[in-house]
Amino acid sequence: MADPVAAVAALDEPNRRKLYDFVVRQTAPISKDEASEAIGLPRTTAGFHLDKLVEMGLLDVVHERRSGRTGPGAGRPAKLYRRSDEQIEVSLPDRRYEAASHLLTESLLEAESTGEPPREILNRRAYEWGEDLATQADGDVVQVLEDLGFEPQADGDAVLLGNCPFHSLAQKHTQLVCGMNLCLISGLLDGLSSTTHTASLAPTPTHCCVRLDQER
Repeated sequence: MADPVAAVAALDEPNRRKLYDFVVRQTAPISKDEASEAIGLPRTTAGFHLDKLVEMGLLDVVHERRSGRTGPGAGRPAKLYRRSDEQIEVSLPDRRYEAASHLLTESLLEAESTGEPPREILNRRAYEWGEDLATQADGDVVQVLEDLGFEPQADGDAVLLGNCPFHSLAQKHTQLVCGMNLCLISGLLDGLSSTTHTASLAPTPTHCCVRLDQER
């Protein structure tokens, strides 16, 4: 997947946007000739823009024999374009509401089946998510926090988080979301076997509710 901002920016070119809109509205993959005829572009120009959309992760290429014939003499499969299976989201500042929705939904469903308090399940699942993220990291907790959208900032020996990826949820349900954040980051630190920092709640008007202080 290309950088999401670059992928969305690629659609700013008018002909590229027309081609994208045409392809994704079809019920079957589309050839370069079909796209160029529909939009009124030269075949080579349409091909350039379509391949750029593939490069940006917005379209996928499939190769199919439309005649349905197989074996010798069936001819080469045609190169066709369709909507990508990837989902592209761009938010500035970085927001991760889909991740929060999965955590909350799974916690509610588990609570219905087990009777365990939903908040306890949410905190446990957030902690486990942090542990799972640690297995994919190279030991750099700051980089993982950066990738999650927390915008870590050094403050002496401490690390402050300049952005909450769940900002609007945290504004309405502060205790719930801040507790989830603390468990997520605690799970990340424990998963990395970090002995350098500990996480604690320290909300301020300009930062995320979690603060990382250096171990003494």
